[in-house]
Amino acid sequence: MAVTSEDVKAELARINLPDGKSLIDHDLVRALSVEGGVVRFVIEAPNAEVARAMGPLRDAAEKLVSELPGVTQATVALTAHGPAAKPAAPPSLKIGGHPKPQDGPTKPSGVQRILAIGSGKGGVGKSTVSTNLAVALAKQGRKVGLLDADIYGPSIPRMMGVSKRPASPDGKTIIPLHAHGVTLMSIGFMMEEGKATIWRGPMLMGALQQMLGQVEWGELDVLIVDLPPGTGDVQLTLCTKSELSGAIVVSTPQDVALIDARKALDMFATLKTPVLGLIENMSMFVCPDCGSEHQIFGQGGVAAEAQKLDVPLLGTLPIDLETRIAGDGGAPIAVGDSPMAQAYARLAEGLVKGGMA
Repeated sequence: MAVTSEDVKAELARINLPDGKSLIDHDLVRALSVEGGVVRFVIEAPNAEVARAMGPLRDAAEKLVSELPGVTQATVALTAHGPAAKPAAPPSLKIGGHPKPQDGPTKPSGVQRILAIGSGKGGVGKSTVSTNLAVALAKQGRKVGLLDADIYGPSIPRMMGVSKRPASPDGKTIIPLHAHGVTLMSIGFMMEEGKATIWRGPMLMGALQQMLGQVEWGELDVLIVDLPPGTGDVQLTLCTKSELSGAIVVSTPQDVALIDARKALDMFATLKTPVLGLIENMSMFVCPDCGSEHQIFGQGGVAAEAQKLDVPLLGTLPIDLETRIAGDGGAPIAVGDSPMAQAYARLAEGLVKGGMA
């Protein structure tokens, strides 16, 4: 349960001054902010002399608030009454820039597996699959993170219904956001909506390194990385600089999509990243009026490719209007219990049973 400012005030009302009245009764709490699990506020003493004596009280307030359910960090400042001052601005966090040297492939502390979701081309529903698979895995009881690595076209914020900026207590560490049981990070959280990200390759690589290494992911069974389409800098960086457990390739049955999907498969093979399986998206359209099935993008192309490569066909997902509406509305279809939600649940269950997530 997310902590609120009212929860914090109720806890602070338990801390009394020598006269028996609480911090809240004396109106000494200033600049209270709650961002996710990060709580910050100021205790303003009436004068400098009283402030010097209130150090233990400040420590007690910080400890009490930090123990509230949902609080990941509590920061309390102690000041003396004086001219009104603006609250200190949060440390500046810069995303992008050249990557830092590293000895070899790494993995965020506490993360058991990193699973990349890729595609050869855009428009095949890769991000839709990534978000719903993450939610479905969380419903299976897994601790799941979702990293939106599509720097130029981040869609995870919209699909997961989150638009806040992640907190950074020191200008380096990034506190991720949460929605639908999933821990989230996306470059879209850091940029103004509608603003283009015009970066060269090194800045993309630096941003990916930051989002993997500087985010406090916590303990995760699996971190799903939603890759951009194609076979470019982000894919190369992730496969060579991170300890990837494997990749899943999403494609439609259409020949044009399969041509590019084969390139993605070849890229993973070249970079020695195991392909755990293929997912055929938009496999068919079921008419909502008559129930008849239509193979708009062809039939069986992804299944044939999986058989040819001797990798599992993990699932086939039809075109579905409700899935699109749910994604645009920020509540992935996998959150519910519809037939499509059950399809993602079966996909997630297969990954868990296969030891892939």
